[in-house]
Amino acid sequence: MTIKPARVDEGIVFIRKDLPSNNRIKATLENVSDTTLATTIGINGLKASTVEHLLSAFSGMGIDNAVVEIDGHEVPAMDGSALPFVAMLKNVGMEVQDKYRKWLVIKKKVHISDGVGTATFLPSPEFQITYKIDFEHPLIGQQSYQITFSEITYEREICAARTFGFLRDVEYLQAKGLALGGSLQNAVVLDNSKVINKEGLRCPDEFVKHKILDAVGDLSLLGMPIIGHFVAYKSGHTLNNLLLKELLTHRENWRIINFPRGSLNSLYGEEFFNQQIQM
Repeated sequence: MTIKPARVDEGIVFIRKDLPSNNRIKATLENVSDTTLATTIGINGLKASTVEHLLSAFSGMGIDNAVVEIDGHEVPAMDGSALPFVAMLKNVGMEVQDKYRKWLVIKKKVHISDGVGTATFLPSPEFQITYKIDFEHPLIGQQSYQITFSEITYEREICAARTFGFLRDVEYLQAKGLALGGSLQNAVVLDNSKVINKEGLRCPDEFVKHKILDAVGDLSLLGMPIIGHFVAYKSGHTLNNLLLKELLTHRENWRIINFPRGSLNSLYGEEFFNQQIQM
């Protein structure tokens, strides 16, 4: 995989270098083609799968435009987190392009449920995430975590959390052509009672933090940073994707503004934010 600079407003574009032509896929909500256990983008039969960790790293580090060249249909798993991508991006450096960013401001509550999980957007002067999971596994059970999002908090608290799964799911994933390079080096794997990785967990709440990592990647498919509060209970790629579609369906619930990097509250204050959600 190779990451290259992109033009202003080009967005995140994946190029399948293993194909001679018609090999470009833009990472947008419209191009999401599958959300079964991972997020896949595709167009006209062309696809790039398990894009969420890399997209999470881009969003977490404030990168809006990049070209990603891959040699197959799946983004490399790395260690199962976004940490290797973040380290790579920090190593090469990032350029601030000469244009204000577009931001989507949540003005009103948007809520969806699939009968098991829920996903909600609420107005907030900061991008916040509150996530709760509930697994019938003795090591996971219920976990919750809340974060006020910034590049600093993302790198410090979220990006190192690895994907996790159960031994019983491995055959299913590989039958779908996913996790073909999967091993204990790029995922936390649990049997019926414990983590089987010798090194154990990186932190006790690594499970819920990885769900936040995934959500950051999924929400980035909107194509612009969000100013609002994302609240999730037992959500996943599918529900995250449906929430974005529900949000865009109701134009009165959001608006787009242009302003520099930062947050509405820290740059302009609470009064400015209140004006935005009333417009």
